Amino acid sequence: MSSDPWGRVDETGTVYVRTADGEQVVGSWQAGTPDEALAYFERKYEGLVVEIGLLEKRVKTTDLSSKDAQVAIDHIREQVDAHHAVGDLDALKTRLDKLVETVDARREERKAQRAKQSDEARNSKEALVVEAEELARSDQWRAAGERLRALVDTWKGLPRLDRKSDDELWHRFSHARSAFSKRRKAHFASLDAQREEARKAKEKLVAEAESLSGSTDWGPTAARYRDLMTDWKAAGRAQREHEDDLWNRFRGAQDVFFAARGSVFAERDAEQSENLKLKEELVEEAEKLVPVQDLKAARAAFRSINERWEAIGHVPRDARPKVEGRMHAVERALQDSEETEWRRTNPEARARAEGLTGQLQAAVDKLQGQIETARSAGNNAKADKLQRELDGRQALLDQALKGLQEFGG
Repeated sequence: MSSDPWGRVDETGTVYVRTADGEQVVGSWQAGTPDEALAYFERKYEGLVVEIGLLEKRVKTTDLSSKDAQVAIDHIREQVDAHHAVGDLDALKTRLDKLVETVDARREERKAQRAKQSDEARNSKEALVVEAEELARSDQWRAAGERLRALVDTWKGLPRLDRKSDDELWHRFSHARSAFSKRRKAHFASLDAQREEARKAKEKLVAEAESLSGSTDWGPTAARYRDLMTDWKAAGRAQREHEDDLWNRFRGAQDVFFAARGSVFAERDAEQSENLKLKEELVEEAEKLVPVQDLKAARAAFRSINERWEAIGHVPRDARPKVEGRMHAVERALQDSEETEWRRTNPEARARAEGLTGQLQAAVDKLQGQIETARSAGNNAKADKLQRELDGRQALLDQALKGLQEFGG
């Protein structure tokens, strides 16, 4: 005979577990010693402890549904009630009862949350309607129109209410949009006459601009073109079908004049071209810093390059976006490297990653031991079940290890 605080094995090989209701038969053991029998059923108890622990964690830390949680609780309770394990089964029942209370509380909490979300959705939609009705009276046509379109997108993202309430609010919302559209249409219709006047004024400005395009009186003519541009902006917009053509003629006349004037400043252009060459050389030097190998050295080198860059004068306007864009790209790469280095060396994030990896590794090691024990005991069904659980844990461990590698660990 062999026994422990929670069970015993009699001379016939029958295994018993002690409960608050007295001893219960666990099973019969003929494959080895009584101590091995107790150890086998104690391991089954440990397995139930692990299952309950995992379920408690899932209930507390995940969005496991109340229905699925209850199914899992019932499944474990059946195993506990079957008395096929040696250990404090009454304690497991108590934990399951508490877990049921937690699940019930969570169910009520989610019910209250859904009710709260419904109230929030109603309040949000009512606020959208009020804002839309205010916008319907606005004269800021572009801003109000864009805002109304944004309100429609926001409305679509909100949950539906009961049909009656939703339809009533939508009717008010839609009516406000329609009212705004009608007012805006009437407003732009009234602009037609103004646009015709703008077309006539701009025709005169174009004629004068074209008459000045051949002038070599650089200063006064350039000043007059600036005045013409001021008058152009003050004239307002002509009809769309005329505006682009008038602008192209107006701008074209200016371009002829300023192109001719530009030839007079060839010496300045040559200097800017030389400046461009120097800046391109600095850009090439900066681009060699990418990809970044030594962040500190690269940052110091970039500061030196940037100081020399600032000391160089202007470059041709049409070349400026490209050469400055290349320089900015190097600066962004350095900033990205700094952010990556900060994330990689962040001790709090690293500690969390290491802690999770350690927990998963311990769980994998334990399951491997349980599988080996089950195989040795000839319980292949249990071993296969544990193997499936091990496969899932191993996949999580692999993901955690991969994440830890980002910290150089």
